[in-house]
Amino acid sequence: MLMDSALDGHFSNDDGTDLVRLASRCLQYEARERPNVKSLVTSLAPLQKETDVPSYVLMGIPHGSASPPKETTSLLTPLGDACSRLDLTAIHEILEKVGYKDDEGVANELSFQVWTDQIQETLNAKKQGDAAFKGKDFVTTIECYTQFIEDGTMVSPTVFARRCLCYLMSNKPQEALGDAMQAQVVSPEWPTAFYLQAAALFSLGMDKDACETLKDGTSLEVKKHNNRN
Repeated sequence: MLMDSALDGHFSNDDGTDLVRLASRCLQYEARERPNVKSLVTSLAPLQKETDVPSYVLMGIPHGSASPPKETTSLLTPLGDACSRLDLTAIHEILEKVGYKDDEGVANELSFQVWTDQIQETLNAKKQGDAAFKGKDFVTTIECYTQFIEDGTMVSPTVFARRCLCYLMSNKPQEALGDAMQAQVVSPEWPTAFYLQAAALFSLGMDKDACETLKDGTSLEVKKHNNRN
């Protein structure tokens, strides 16, 4: 009853049970009780039967080469433009300059117990990640931000955005796409999340989807600008 009816006949009862059990773990209220991405991938890998089929085919995602429409690129912010060109150096400079100002308004409800017992270690991991990001030590940045994220006491779309870029710098576009999407989950109307998704999609060769995502990011920029006025 819980599985998509369109998948009838395409999975065994055991596989379906494993998926539902995994999904239920992902819905736990406490962050520490939810599986991290690494364990999710490990759990899902045995369930993928057609490993020789590209992921975009399995997911029904269009795949091809396309360039951003002129009307889109003309409206792009410097970050959007850098993402459309996959200029990773420019993206780094912009993210470093913006800092964490876009995290304002993101809810981080912490109990006193959590604050006293865990917050300092979490903030230290973020601080070390920030220093490594500024120094362009992307491997260390990934390690520190991963510790910050997996601790689960605080949520920061900017940390996801920065780790996304580090993954792109490390030639890991699939991981980068995952982080850009997580940034969008945390901050649904944040243009940066959409622009970085576009950069990851361009890296994966999914140019048509990247162009659509750039459009979405541009629309949010226009909406944001109109609200200010």
